[in-house]
Amino acid sequence: MADASQRPEDGPADLILAMVARDGTAASPHAQALADAGAPLRDLADAIHALCVVHGTFPGLVDHAAAHGADSLASTWMARTAGVMASERALLVRLAAAAGPLPSTPGQASAAAAILQQRDTLALLARSDRLGCATGATAAFVLDWIAVRDLLERCAERLGETPVASFAAVRDDAVAMLRGLALAPPGMRALTFGADQLLRQHRGLWQLLESRAAAREG
Repeated sequence: MADASQRPEDGPADLILAMVARDGTAASPHAQALADAGAPLRDLADAIHALCVVHGTFPGLVDHAAAHGADSLASTWMARTAGVMASERALLVRLAAAAGPLPSTPGQASAAAAILQQRDTLALLARSDRLGCATGATAAFVLDWIAVRDLLERCAERLGETPVASFAAVRDDAVAMLRGLALAPPGMRALTFGADQLLRQHRGLWQLLESRAAAREG
């Protein structure tokens, strides 16, 4: 969650952007390794399949948040973003098909259970009745997806898939939404809590995928 280095004058956008930069996918050593042109294709396939399980099915995180409606801070933005993420799910499915089957890895059953648990945990987070929590989670998800999307674009290039449209406008929309929020301290705490929980799940996913890559090399 927000740390002592963050200034009292920081607004919602500043806080969430700082959290994503510090704890998100871009800071993951394994995600960075996968972005390398020489990353093993089996490791890329493993990551794509895992992302497809967590974020490639409907309803996804944003769909749950938009449909639940308990967090009314950014309902219009959530509905708009849910439509955008439908095309991202299609991209994940397309890349999973192009990447081929899941690579054989020791401990597959336990890993599969952990990945499914992540999907369920994110669905619960998106349906939180605490005002601000789902907004924080979905905003952090969209902003962290920038780094995920960069990795997916590199995968698409290596797999000979059609280039995908830019995600920049979606990022800008999320930042604009956050900048438009005026939150009392309880709402800010809920917002950063939701963001922190989302980033914890993504961090755990990359750590799991890193362990699986090491197990295949052993």
